[in-house]
Amino acid sequence: MISPMKFHRFDCQHPVVVVVMVVASLVASAPADAASLKLGDMCRLKGQEINTLQGLGLVVGLRGTGDNDAAPTARALSRMMQLMGGPMAVDSLGQLDIEDVAEAKNVAMVFVTAKIPAVGAQNGDLMDVTVNAINAKSLEGGYLMMTPLLGPRADNPTVYAIAQGSIRLSVDGAATSATIQGGAKMEATVPAAFHDDGIITLVLDGDFASFDNTQRIEDEINSLSALTLGDSGRFSGGGFSGSDRPRAQAIDQLHVQVEIPSLYRDSPIKFISLLLNLPIQLASHSSRVVINEREGIVVIGKDVEIAPVLVTHRSLRIEAGGVAGLVGVNDKANENDTAKLKNLADALNALDVPTSDLIAIIKTLKRKGDLYGEVVFQ
Repeated sequence: MISPMKFHRFDCQHPVVVVVMVVASLVASAPADAASLKLGDMCRLKGQEINTLQGLGLVVGLRGTGDNDAAPTARALSRMMQLMGGPMAVDSLGQLDIEDVAEAKNVAMVFVTAKIPAVGAQNGDLMDVTVNAINAKSLEGGYLMMTPLLGPRADNPTVYAIAQGSIRLSVDGAATSATIQGGAKMEATVPAAFHDDGIITLVLDGDFASFDNTQRIEDEINSLSALTLGDSGRFSGGGFSGSDRPRAQAIDQLHVQVEIPSLYRDSPIKFISLLLNLPIQLASHSSRVVINEREGIVVIGKDVEIAPVLVTHRSLRIEAGGVAGLVGVNDKANENDTAKLKNLADALNALDVPTSDLIAIIKTLKRKGDLYGEVVFQ
């Protein structure tokens, strides 16, 4: 089918009408093969997540930019000095008397964090630390005293790491935020689990999360009954059979559970390597329009169509789709013919129409219901 578009540009100063005919040849052809990605590029394994350790610490050695008249800081400093054997005064109730350190201006209470990578961490590993002031004006020149780092759950008092060291401000960052490279030493081993009782849970990245993709992954994995992992680390003929066959089930648009076959129960890493190298055919997004108005970018899928419409915009009059009177160009045209949006965009571009005008036209077509496809704004 050939879908014509007819364009008129009106010049306000001259009575001359310029007519530009754009004929888009829509020759039916076999659809192109869908793109494919390795499964490992689309998802991660549940249990392979970044974890955050956190704690409250004290930074000393500041240049008068610490916490002023902050009772929590004074109490923490008094307790720290007491634990280190410092002679601290107590009141009549036996509580620490913070009056001795209440005027300390070179000390600041800070919030300390460190991230455990998705692969886990071993006892003795060093990790970078981020330090953020709570009340201080600046952390420049400070030193973080020994600070225990706990896990993200407040009900678990386990100390996973100890942080300390000279802090460093970023060149263009705030003076109240700093880092310590390799400033946290792991005091416990935090393994990164990758299966639970023989079950692997795949978690799709946000860009790929959809019911269609999880169903495709389930189907691809369940079709491996006649395949196995060859010496090259890729799929080859061989055969899963019976209990050796992997079983996958899509749980929702984000998760797919996979049972490790009995053949690989003693070597799950080998099966995971096989699994993550499995090619997955991606769903086509050829019926989608993505618009970034701030950058002036429009990406149009090849299958986005528009209904037969007449659009008047500024100096343009646009007739798209089956239009009476163009039978000489397309003797099969009728009022129900559709046109491709990309052909309309190409024609507007040839007429030097700004991208902002194209975006305005697309918005109007979508609002009217004459654009057949998904429009995504970024």
